[in-house]
Amino acid sequence: MIRVVLPYHLRTLAGVGREAALPVDGPATLNAVLDALEAQYPMLRGTLRDPVTQQRRSLIRFFAIGRDFSHQPADAPLPDAVARGAEPLMIVGAIAGG
Repeated sequence: MIRVVLPYHLRTLAGVGREAALPVDGPATLNAVLDALEAQYPMLRGTLRDPVTQQRRSLIRFFAIGRDFSHQPADAPLPDAVARGAEPLMIVGAIAGG
């Protein structure tokens, strides 16, 4: 199981607590985790990535083990600690404004 920490507004939308535990088939990649998250919580489709292009939404960031994975290839393997569930993948909504 991969642990995913969601920002408050997405937790509210999905009706989950601070973390969601997801089974991921195959290698643990960002795409695989997002696919599993959207399959388990369909109301999140389109909130993290564009539903057509599958590109990350500009104000969404992905962090794990103190590193930013937002600009990594979406099919690159996530760290082993994340794949084992020892560390969570954190989804963060960036702050913008003026």
